[in-house]
Amino acid sequence: MTSFDTSSPQLNVWRAMLALAVVFVMLATTGWTALRTHRESSELQASLDKWRHGSLHGLRLPDPEAGPARLSRFFATLSAHDRTRLVHRYPLAVGNMNGAPVDLRYRANHLALEQERATERERMHDSRLSTAGQQDAGRRMHRYESLLTPGRQILSFDPEGTGRISEVFGNLTRAERISVVVPGVDTDLLTFQKTNRPYTAPVGMAKALYAQERATRPATRTAVIAWADYTSPDGLGVDAATGLRAAEGSLRLNALLRALPGGAPVSMFCHSYGSVLCGVAAPGMPRRVTDIAVAASPGMRVSKAAHLDTAARVWAMRDATDWIADVPYLELGGLGHGADPVSAAFGARVLSAEDAQGHAGYFRPGTDSLRNLADIGTGAYAEVTCADGTAACRADLPGAKTAQRA
Repeated sequence: MTSFDTSSPQLNVWRAMLALAVVFVMLATTGWTALRTHRESSELQASLDKWRHGSLHGLRLPDPEAGPARLSRFFATLSAHDRTRLVHRYPLAVGNMNGAPVDLRYRANHLALEQERATERERMHDSRLSTAGQQDAGRRMHRYESLLTPGRQILSFDPEGTGRISEVFGNLTRAERISVVVPGVDTDLLTFQKTNRPYTAPVGMAKALYAQERATRPATRTAVIAWADYTSPDGLGVDAATGLRAAEGSLRLNALLRALPGGAPVSMFCHSYGSVLCGVAAPGMPRRVTDIAVAASPGMRVSKAAHLDTAARVWAMRDATDWIADVPYLELGGLGHGADPVSAAFGARVLSAEDAQGHAGYFRPGTDSLRNLADIGTGAYAEVTCADGTAACRADLPGAKTAQRA
């Protein structure tokens, strides 16, 4: 067997050319229609339209897109009874309304989930559906039952298509530090939470991060959001090689960030394609976002961290066994996501990800990667461990030049 030097520049060039050739073959055989387009959620849109034509005590309701500050002021003027009336009239609209009180959104989404559960329960026995259709209805019904478990805090919910959702762990309103987990490809309602390999799904990622943050800084009130409120690429096809889904998701992500309650610092934790989304969103993120950490990134659609046009600190990590390292880090004609975030030329603060084990293990308890993410999320910058074993990633952070984790 002939051996190859995997660090050879010539081999890397051939690898990149081969990857691009595969993509172009896919485009030639499936067409640009492989880049899926999605219509607006019919049920959510219907609820928003109903809100737009609605009134309370004879007065028109504010535009649901008026902005979080305007909507927050509106809800602040309402009695508890009137808020409840709006939740029952427009559950999906209120549940997804940036600017509505967080607890009200939880209540609205709980009601919307109950309604969707009833719908899917009926579809399970609908003779007009194929066996596969009835089975899909059953899977969705069971997912809704899980999301309705007492104590769950659903911040957004859209049942259209494969579904979009986000969930909060901790007290978002009283939090002193807020973390947002942005997952990658194949994220939807049914993959939002997994029994097997739980830390590869958004709920498991966020719960593990929340637990580690509480262990890191027990006296600090933290909240973590599992944010799957965008339409992610379906698998590793053409969709995942472009920034289309990231561009769409970035608008939704920044709308949420601008509407978060209070003024607590926010840290972003972006995995795989989620890091592409965070890269696109970075210029529009509010200044309260202090840190953007990417793991297993295929690129952030810029050549250098400085080009993200953000004041936030940019961190990156990749485990030695992660296959994403073999992705060609380039962008050509909209395909590919640009430079490698863990490369020296990119300029991010590179963290240790020891023991992450592959592409999906960064949030697994006991790993350096999870401990480092929790250190960032709680502001414990002096405790982070750098990829090269030095203090390079802690440079210019007060009190962090010589500190080492025990």
